[in-house]
Amino acid sequence: MDWTLEVIRVPVSDLDRSIAFYSDQVGFDLDHHTVNDHMAFAQLTPPGSGCSIVIGSLPGEEQMEPGSLKGLQLVVPDAHAAREELLSRGVEAGDVAVMDERDGGTLFGFSDPDGNSWVVQQIKARAEHPLIPYSARPQLGEGI
Repeated sequence: MDWTLEVIRVPVSDLDRSIAFYSDQVGFDLDHHTVNDHMAFAQLTPPGSGCSIVIGSLPGEEQMEPGSLKGLQLVVPDAHAAREELLSRGVEAGDVAVMDERDGGTLFGFSDPDGNSWVVQQIKARAEHPLIPYSARPQLGEGI
């Protein structure tokens, strides 16, 4: 039996501000945004990821403190290019640090407006061998 991690709840204080940050600045795809009398939430997915984040409020959930999630990790094939992309979109990102010369040892970080923190890890092999092959990804406008 497969057990897949597909959604992570990220606690935020302002849904619209967080949607703008994660979609416009970080570049996540906005999968859906639901607002009704019982809930207001959005699901966003990093390009190429099989795991999404959910922000906002859902019924029956105890709210984690906004900004309390630390060290979520994203993987990219080129940390320097990823950092430059974030900086060009107005995201404050830390310097790239090489902790180990082997693949996987190059990292940098950034935080969302509430202080939830992210680590971006470089794994060069992802350029040639993405976890989700490009041919299996939905095309723009197809939905998920």
